[in-house]
Amino acid sequence: MDNKLLAVAGGQQPADIVIKNGKIVNVLTAEIYDGGVAIVDQTIAAVGDVDYCIGEGTQVVDAQGMFITPGFIDGHIHPESSDLAIRSFAEGVLKHGTTSIMTDLHEVGVVSGIEGIEAVLKENEATDLNLYFVVPSHVPFSPALETSGGSFNPEIIRKALQREDAVGISECVGPYILAGFPDLMESLDDVAGMKGMTAQGHLVEMKGADLNKCVAAGVSTCHEALSADDIMDRARVGVHAMLRESSAARTLVQQLECIVGKDIDTSMMSIVTDDLHTCDLAETGHLDHHLKLALGAGLPFVKAIQMVTVNAARAFELTDIGALAPGKRADINIVAGDTADTFGVVSTWSRGKQVLDNGEMLVHYEPAEHDPCLLNTTRLLNPITPDSFKIAAPEGASKVKVLCMDTLPWIPITQPREVKLDCVDGYVQCDVEQDVLYIAQVERYGKNGNIGKAFMGGFHMTSGAIASTVGHDNHNVIVMGTNFEDMAQAVNRLIEIGGGQILVDGGEIIKEVAYPICGLLSDLSVEDLAAEKAQLNAACAERGCIISIPMMFLSFICLAALPGFAITDHGFIDVMSLKVIDPVLGVVE
Repeated sequence: MDNKLLAVAGGQQPADIVIKNGKIVNVLTAEIYDGGVAIVDQTIAAVGDVDYCIGEGTQVVDAQGMFITPGFIDGHIHPESSDLAIRSFAEGVLKHGTTSIMTDLHEVGVVSGIEGIEAVLKENEATDLNLYFVVPSHVPFSPALETSGGSFNPEIIRKALQREDAVGISECVGPYILAGFPDLMESLDDVAGMKGMTAQGHLVEMKGADLNKCVAAGVSTCHEALSADDIMDRARVGVHAMLRESSAARTLVQQLECIVGKDIDTSMMSIVTDDLHTCDLAETGHLDHHLKLALGAGLPFVKAIQMVTVNAARAFELTDIGALAPGKRADINIVAGDTADTFGVVSTWSRGKQVLDNGEMLVHYEPAEHDPCLLNTTRLLNPITPDSFKIAAPEGASKVKVLCMDTLPWIPITQPREVKLDCVDGYVQCDVEQDVLYIAQVERYGKNGNIGKAFMGGFHMTSGAIASTVGHDNHNVIVMGTNFEDMAQAVNRLIEIGGGQILVDGGEIIKEVAYPICGLLSDLSVEDLAAEKAQLNAACAERGCIISIPMMFLSFICLAALPGFAITDHGFIDVMSLKVIDPVLGVVE
């Protein structure tokens, strides 16, 4: 028992900090009323009329009539998608009132295994961001269809679940549950037998019997709803539905249609960011931005706050965060305004430490001295030349029919398109006029030298090649281009610099951004990295690209768990059948 906490709560001893003259947003009762919060060490001692907690030495903060809320919680986010090292990322989201995140650090695990994840978790200890570890349910994402640097098995997962910061397993893919993948089912059984552990679902397009089977298997949350109907389908069967607004899937306002203006209990729903582009974090913010979107869509203020605080905490069976109450951890925001136009985070405390004061950060985290397992992760088994990317045509063919995958412009889900392409010297040619580019993935761990090849549409680039060592969920080198020479140069340069993203055109490096940590992350600040990536995005736009964040979209074309097609180092993937297929369908001439 914490005697100091009890003494402050009972008025026998003064608090360390008292925030007064505010409006308490009580997410437990859905009320707003005048009051304040008293803090001792890292814990809330009292809520309401807290003047009695003020004594000699108490720091008194005047909230000036603004709202006092719990610190925001992001229940599903991949920090690696920001391309920021964890300390830069922590600084970036704390600035926007986010004090806790649930993450699997899956991307780091794909490159450097559990050793790499544990190294990043250790790096985060120097920050004030509370990180809860949702253990990856499988690494790589599609073991039979891709090559990765790290790999997990049920034994590794079982051991990781024993960590103090573990709250469950992540990304339990619907089709894998339906197919009864043995390792995944074993991990689901492990979670079911452990108190306080949860199973995050990745249930794209799961409905009816398929959804019921996934829930029966133990899935308790899902962040992959694509519509308002999907949200309700999940909530109705007891799955905590995460309404997502990511940089690559801007779906929040559409999903809110199931709530706004309706008498719907939202306790089984929360708002998450999933994958956040560096430029979005720098320019628009984090969950504070999502709250503005929600308020603008008509979601009542208290419900909106509940969906980034107590609802998220309850989804992971966490009782010490998510609300303003005695004994809860002192994660607290002062926010201005309760409308889309007036809302903003003013000040933030994490574990009782103030990190933001009137919009100004009070903390800065120096880059970590990274564990060797996180560095020098790019290597090729075989040299890459322009010939590496050629797709052979059937003997004697001058024109063939191919299956091109097109990305949707608003979400990186691919759809099939049949096109006719010319053949020259026995190889199929891309066609910029038809928006058909070459795309390939090159294995970058030095294990087998695999290169998968296919055709890509939807980007509309007219010249050059782009490449990245960020490619979900294997993080080999993904490269797309209009010609083989630029593609080869782009891949070789990324291997040389240890990973990153690049645009090459006409044999010239137009722009590159280095990611020396796992080929995924940079130690630059949010603002500095955002500026670098904005230049890269602009250069792609100058070459016709209609996707505003082409590298992020490109990274998801590698994901053999998103419909309908993907490219991995194993080849062109039909995601729904989980098979490698030939992009060349037949001879036309």
